[in-house]
Amino acid sequence: MSAYTAPSFTLATSIPQRGVSTAVLLVGVRPSEKASDKGPKVVDAQLLDNKAVKSIEAALKAVGATGSNEQLTRVAVDGLPVASVLAVGLGSADNLGPEAIRRAAGVAARSLDNVETLVTTLSERDVDASVQGLVLGGYRFVAFRSTKTAPKDTGLQKVTLLVGDKGRAQKEAMDRGLAVASAVATARDFVNTPPSHLFPAEFAKQAKALATAEGIEVEVLDEKELAKAGYGGIVGVGKGSSRPPRLVRLTYRGNQGKKARSSKKVALVGKGITFDTGGISIKPAGGMENMTSDMGGAAAVIAVTLLAARQQLPLDVIATVPMAENMPSSTAQRPGDVLTQLDGTTIEVINTDAEGRLILADAIVRACQDEPDYLIDTATLTGAQVVALGLRTPGVMGTDEFRDRVATISQSVGENGWPMPLPEELRDDLKSRVADMANVTNHRNGGMLAAGQYLREFVADGVQWAHIDVAGPAFNTSGPWGYTPKGGTGVPVRTIFGVLEDIAKNG
Repeated sequence: MSAYTAPSFTLATSIPQRGVSTAVLLVGVRPSEKASDKGPKVVDAQLLDNKAVKSIEAALKAVGATGSNEQLTRVAVDGLPVASVLAVGLGSADNLGPEAIRRAAGVAARSLDNVETLVTTLSERDVDASVQGLVLGGYRFVAFRSTKTAPKDTGLQKVTLLVGDKGRAQKEAMDRGLAVASAVATARDFVNTPPSHLFPAEFAKQAKALATAEGIEVEVLDEKELAKAGYGGIVGVGKGSSRPPRLVRLTYRGNQGKKARSSKKVALVGKGITFDTGGISIKPAGGMENMTSDMGGAAAVIAVTLLAARQQLPLDVIATVPMAENMPSSTAQRPGDVLTQLDGTTIEVINTDAEGRLILADAIVRACQDEPDYLIDTATLTGAQVVALGLRTPGVMGTDEFRDRVATISQSVGENGWPMPLPEELRDDLKSRVADMANVTNHRNGGMLAAGQYLREFVADGVQWAHIDVAGPAFNTSGPWGYTPKGGTGVPVRTIFGVLEDIAKNG
């Protein structure tokens, strides 16, 4: 995997006078509050001298800029040491919160072709959000492009963040923003890597290499070890492929040593289907290429565990990541087969395209054997999530209190998870004619909730649990928007990391 490299960041209280002759100055602007004045006004203008501010506003007014939300206008302004000024509209909303700054920075970053150096005033409003937006908006995945189509420029390389105070808090915010955005980029890189190059054994190999570099303990089970240990769901899903399944376990021990302040243990589980044809219950050909994203949950969980180690969070994080390829063949599981999950529950496989819950159930059982306080699983699990909530809103299910906590944090970081119920009546619809359970209901009603109900059967009593379905949000099949590119998005990395930070702080 060829990793995306984020630009470097520095803090400054004024525009550098050297080394910025080819740079762009990025400023936020808003519509004027005066009806008689049609031009936009620079936000946080105190970081620039009055003459520069007036020149910028005059130039923007002259070309018809309004400051409307996410409007981009690039102008040349005399008297500044930079080559040009890029104004991004922040709209007229009363509250310019972190997500507004993050999206404004992302929109701007996506427009900066052939720009290597940037200076910005958005950072005075929110350093962390500015860094995240610039890194994620500037993200590129070019690992498989030849010189025929690869970008000719190197992308954004250096960013100066203008702030009123270069104190410790600003430095910590800058470092956190870069760490979080880099973790999201890692998840995106995994998701965007085609299945020809990222199959279970290779995925496990790359996860192990990244984790080992961070001092994280790693365990990898191959297909023989999985079969011997009784991981019937993972083995069943993976046996149709010539590229056998794996289970990766990553253990970060943040409760050890002098920095430990928490005794909490958090289990993470992520679905790692490196390609999903649907198996014998094969999917339609149209859009099947997007199933390269069916390991988005695994990518997020791996990235978050690496991030927890880098940020030295004071809690234990144990990731259990099942990886398999769901293919049709003479050795594939069939509709009507019965398999046995790790806890001994027998499952009638009605639909082989409902494979994610089969590998997740095994992983959840294994994760609960570690006796965690909290368990978060995430997966591109159901098309029903998209039907119910659309392409940008993850569905969050689980134990009521923790579900709501996760959803609230998800909304605060801009990933917009929404709490969903797990109706008891759907459990009865998972009854099987021949086994303990079926892997799907006999109807299409509440498909996302039925999948959550299935997973709940395998969560140990007393564990606070949340399930995040990101079938739509993990992979953007339309055009780029905000700081979100086409392809892998990295959702829900920021949600899960935000939850880990909250647990580390509040228990």
